[in-house]
Amino acid sequence: MEYPIPYYLLISMALALGAVVGSFINVVIARLPAQMAGAAESIAWPASRCPHCRAAIRWYDNIPVLSFAFLRRRCRACGELISWRYPLVETMLALLSLGLLLRLGPSLDYLIYFLFSAALLAVFFIDYDHQLIPDVISLPGIGLGFAASFLLVEVDWVSSGLGILLGGGSFYLVALGYHLVTGREGMGGGDIKLLAMLGAFLGWQALPFIILASSLLGLVVGIGAMIRQGKGGQSVVPFGPFLIIAAWLWLFFPRQIDLLFQLLFGR
Repeated sequence: MEYPIPYYLLISMALALGAVVGSFINVVIARLPAQMAGAAESIAWPASRCPHCRAAIRWYDNIPVLSFAFLRRRCRACGELISWRYPLVETMLALLSLGLLLRLGPSLDYLIYFLFSAALLAVFFIDYDHQLIPDVISLPGIGLGFAASFLLVEVDWVSSGLGILLGGGSFYLVALGYHLVTGREGMGGGDIKLLAMLGAFLGWQALPFIILASSLLGLVVGIGAMIRQGKGGQSVVPFGPFLIIAAWLWLFFPRQIDLLFQLLFGR
């Protein structure tokens, strides 16, 4: 396919876009849970500051990935070490952006799924840190995913609507059944709303794989957590990151996964 600008420039732009938005996602990850708890800081104000000395970070010290390397992982003002989380998030979204460009080309689908992936990246680390999936991301995400289905090539509004109903409904029934049997909450409402959001953007066809793959990943990591924490069945492992990893796998490899399911289950 012919593009109006050279493909290597598109690749550079996709990487740069991912890194820049990834820098903002770092702010969301750091501030949104505190904001939900009543903190004065928002994700938009004040400007980026060192988490240790609270000094404002100058623009030339806030260039994604590059400033981290140039400053040798230290704050210019106080010299404290900067977490590896910051360049990790920026690099992850840059690579997700590149992968989406290679799969979808410079299209509206690329832009929609880039924003979708950015939101998932924020949820991934917030849930990992706080065992919390913010409603302010998942609930609007459900509506936006359904609205986007009228524009997407691979997902129509019927698949999206069924994805919302089956995604949220199936996990609600699992959570309700677990609570009735054990008397404990085994799955939070955030996971239910997150799966509904994934169904909205990816369609109901993605749900069997997402549920199966995330459950297998959760089982493996959960067993490791039980051994490491020594708490047995009381070990706490956030499930949101496993749902998100499975959703990304489907987003990038839907045909390969569908072929694998045909080979395994003969459908």
